[in-house]
Amino acid sequence: MERRLQRRDAQIVAEHMKSANRNAAGPNLLPGENQTASATQSAWRFLNNPNVQLTDLAKPLRQVGREETQTSTSDYVLLAHDWCKLDYKSHSSKKDLRQVTHEHDIGYDMTSALLIAADTGKPIAPMQMHLKTADAVHSTALEVPDCDDHHLDQVEPTMREADQWELGRKVVHVIDREADSLGRMRTWDAAGHQFLVRTDDRRLLWNDESWLISEMVDHFDGQLLFEHGGDALYHGKSVTQEVAQADVVLNRPHKIYVDGKQKEVRGEPLPMRLVMTRLLDDEGYIVAQWSLLTNLLDNEVSAYQIALWDYWRWLIETYFKLLKSHGQELEQWQQESGLAIARRILVASMACVMVWSLQRDDSPEAKRTKEILIRLSGRQMKNGVESTAPALLAGFMVLLSIHDLLTQNDIDIGQLQRIAQTAMPFKIPL
Repeated sequence: MERRLQRRDAQIVAEHMKSANRNAAGPNLLPGENQTASATQSAWRFLNNPNVQLTDLAKPLRQVGREETQTSTSDYVLLAHDWCKLDYKSHSSKKDLRQVTHEHDIGYDMTSALLIAADTGKPIAPMQMHLKTADAVHSTALEVPDCDDHHLDQVEPTMREADQWELGRKVVHVIDREADSLGRMRTWDAAGHQFLVRTDDRRLLWNDESWLISEMVDHFDGQLLFEHGGDALYHGKSVTQEVAQADVVLNRPHKIYVDGKQKEVRGEPLPMRLVMTRLLDDEGYIVAQWSLLTNLLDNEVSAYQIALWDYWRWLIETYFKLLKSHGQELEQWQQESGLAIARRILVASMACVMVWSLQRDDSPEAKRTKEILIRLSGRQMKNGVESTAPALLAGFMVLLSIHDLLTQNDIDIGQLQRIAQTAMPFKIPL
């Protein structure tokens, strides 16, 4: 990307460093940008410029991923895969909308792969994105998916690309229950990819005997084989987490479709690690339980750590919320094409990454910065919560405004205090 476009990219990232107004059609106007119309036109030109490639916009995100992963104390790094729909049914100006699920569910289908630190569970950066419209898939990938591809068809190409990102750690791909497909898991394992999948009840081999996972859970419970893992939160309440694990083999046939007809395939037995986890309230009642399958057989990684990795997968949901209702108001954007929306998503994602980087920083200077940004945001934090990404975004634009006022104008702190005292309907002590 040419230098002029790089400068414009940096400027639009800064314009996204704020929780968006739901009614705003475009990015925020930066302090010092006095011409709203010209700034809006400039953003429009950038987001619709054919020379701005999605792969170019993804490069700084991946660079952050490489740099932050190098600081991890773990041999592993997590890549969480997930999908979300973008609702634009009321946007008549967008001509490339698709039916995502039912006939009234109109918009775009977004796929993301979020890098997460395996030692701390902190979000690092989105590393891959596909945006599926009515007639195209706008993607940061080298292998662009087809419009008719299933969500899971998009996973293996990203797995292959992740091996080329030079992360310096072994990548564990963490996927929700949608990936509980024996055929897919056999394919991923044969290709050498490591994965962690939440699973439904299925039949497998344990100690050379056939068991349902639910039967194994009951057996481990009856034999008191669940171990204390640690404390967790469930719907905002403190609970106790317990885990149990077993080496199992998936040996049953899996199903594929050939010419529209279902066919059973006898695949190779697949050695796996089953991790059973549950949450208990103060009275010892089970409030939630689920099971995980992984081909990560490294005994140095405990069952509790694997359960934590699955729990941290939910960070991708918070990323979606930050883009949508809790920060950038993505579903209110007025760009008229999926490609322009895709470009803006990557720009807004860089703003999210910068906020996450500040949240990860435990230095005294960063701590003071976060305190100032929260104060400037006017947001109230829950007890024990230092900061949230939306609040930091909100405070950042106020900070930029103050910086612009103090550096671009002949004014000092004393003058600001006197102006505030004059302008406010009540007296402010100086």
